[in-house]
Order: sequence, then C-alpha cells, then structure tokens
Amino acid sequence: MVMNKQKGNMYSWITHTWNPIKGKCPHDCEYCYMKRFPQKPVRLDESEFKTDLGDDNIIFVGSSCDMWANEIPDDWIRKTLEHCNKFNNTYLFQSKNPHRFLKAEFLRLMPLDDYLGTTIETNRDFNLDTIPNQSQRYFAMELLKQQFNRKVMVSIEPVMDFDVDILSVWINNINPDFVSVGADSKGHNLNEPSSIKLKQLFKAINQNIEVKQKNNLKRIIKKG
Repeated sequence: MVMNKQKGNMYSWITHTWNPIKGKCPHDCEYCYMKRFPQKPVRLDESEFKTDLGDDNIIFVGSSCDMWANEIPDDWIRKTLEHCNKFNNTYLFQSKNPHRFLKAEFLRLMPLDDYLGTTIETNRDFNLDTIPNQSQRYFAMELLKQQFNRKVMVSIEPVMDFDVDILSVWINNINPDFVSVGADSKGHNLNEPSSIKLKQLFKAINQNIEVKQKNNLKRIIKKG
C-alpha cells in the first residue's frame, strides 16, 4: 500500500494522507466531501499497515473518516498510532470528537510534535446526536493546549454564521498554533457569515495566532 499525496482543497501544508480506517464516517456530517463516493461500513484495513510512511513527511491520518469517533474501537486507533510511530514524521490527527485525544494511552502514543485538531464551524450548536457539539469540542481543545501543552489547530471550515464575540474568545482561549478558515465549496447551501463578520473575527483573534485563509474563502469576502 502507498500513501496518498495531498491534493485538492485540503491543507496546503500537508504532504500526504493515510487512511487505515475506511468506510462511512459515523459522524455523517451533511457537508462531508466523502458522500460523493460509495460508502461501505466502517472498517480497519489491515493491509494499510504494510505502508511505508517514510520520513520527514507531514501526514493527515484519518482524512476520509473520523478515526476518533466513539464508534471506532480503541484497538483500531492504537494500532494506527503504533504504526505511525515506526516512522519519523509529523502527523495531523483531526476529529470532531477531540475529547478522545485526552485518553492517556493515546496521548502517550502521539509525540509532542504531532498536531491535534478539531473543526469548529461556528459557536452555535447544531443539536446533532451523532457529533459532539461545538462547545464540547472547544473545551477539549482548550484542555489539550493549556493543560497538556499539545500542538493544536482549529479548522473553521466550512465556516457557518457565528457570534464574533463568542467564537473569537473560544479561539483565543484555545490559543492554537494556527487556525485554518475555509468556506463550503460543494454547494450545500449553508448559513454562512457575512464578509464583515469574517473580517471582524480575524481582527478579534489574537495577533500571535496564525490565521490561514483558504482560497475558497474569497467567495464570501468578495460579497462584502
């Protein structure tokens, strides 16, 4: 098996993706790009553990299915992390269930150089049963950064309408290494913020926090 080189509208700083856990993501987000493809039940692909992950890469592990969802067995996560540790790379683990990062066993298996990330599309909760709400994600990420001193990142994508005063406080309290902000690029008709709100948010985020704006954000900003 081989890794996939990063392509498309993901993260420009990522070199590769690797997905040993495959299939339909338990979170079933309405805007998930994977819904364009036929989805089999979630499973662990044992053949992926023959993959040479190389060295000096920056690899997004679990880019196609949230490997940290509650439905994913601990053994699958453990086996994935142990394989990652056979190689000298920097890894990104991103989840909408970031409190699972806090399990002591998993923290020990993720080196301090790895990035732990979550998606916070807005500060407004969706009331979805299958996904931890945004406030839960916020508290988990704040704990990871402030108590465990981990490298963390926040993805505000696809950005949805938000309250500037609340979302900016969340970001500043987490104090992530960087924030990545992007818009819906697949026409899901989401409730998006105005250009003015986006600019207000960028201004309210502490200057020491790097804000990476994706190209697809220009569609919203141009409206202003």
